[in-house]
Amino acid sequence: MLLSGAGPAQAAKCGNTGDGFNSWKKAFAAEAQRAGVGKRGLDALAQAQYATKTIWADRNQKSFKYSLEKFMQVRGSSTIVAQGRKRKARNPEFYASLERVYGVPAGVLIAIHGMETAFGGFMGDSSVVSAITTLAYDCRRSDFFTPHAIGALKLVDQGSITINTKGAKHGELGHTQFLPGNALRYGVDGNGDGKVDFYNVSDAMASTANYLRQKGWQPGKGYQPGEPNFAVIKEWNAAGVYQKAIAIMGKQIDG
Repeated sequence: MLLSGAGPAQAAKCGNTGDGFNSWKKAFAAEAQRAGVGKRGLDALAQAQYATKTIWADRNQKSFKYSLEKFMQVRGSSTIVAQGRKRKARNPEFYASLERVYGVPAGVLIAIHGMETAFGGFMGDSSVVSAITTLAYDCRRSDFFTPHAIGALKLVDQGSITINTKGAKHGELGHTQFLPGNALRYGVDGNGDGKVDFYNVSDAMASTANYLRQKGWQPGKGYQPGEPNFAVIKEWNAAGVYQKAIAIMGKQIDG
């Protein structure tokens, strides 16, 4: 029992430097396998590298400490609104169809898209698998990121991403920067091609709308502070300035 019992009971030991990352990966592989990760996911885990830039970014998140006015200025809210209105006008039926299915108005989805990646202009330059496994290993928020690391490896199994897929510093991926566990759970095939690709706008926007609906979005209800759907925006991002910025920009885009 001592020899075989080391598996299920023991979690991979976290660390605060890269020194123990390779040892952690070997232990985490057993956890991942028990969680249903297959060969392709395990191979990706074996290839993952300790992401020093991810750790630096995690320790230096400054923009969420700004005032709302400063945050919106820094994040280019006026540009997002102006471009967002044009995007909605160019493809009104697409956004209308999302609202019919999920109840989420265009302005919210477009504001998130603009805020997260400048409408797909920059979706990140970090390996999704390396970034998210580094955060699962790091002791600061290991419990939060571990399910997303498992999610990323399952996405590799499904063929949705590979070890080379690039995303943001915290492992967020695609047009609206889904964390991998959320991508696995809420991903939707928006263009009907039989697969979920978060680097495809249709899939990413449908998945974002689905996420919000599943988190409790009430069709036809308001989403400004104090209104029913503002609480759902909080589910997308925990920072108060971000939540308020999305509500403001969404309303301006929707007119």
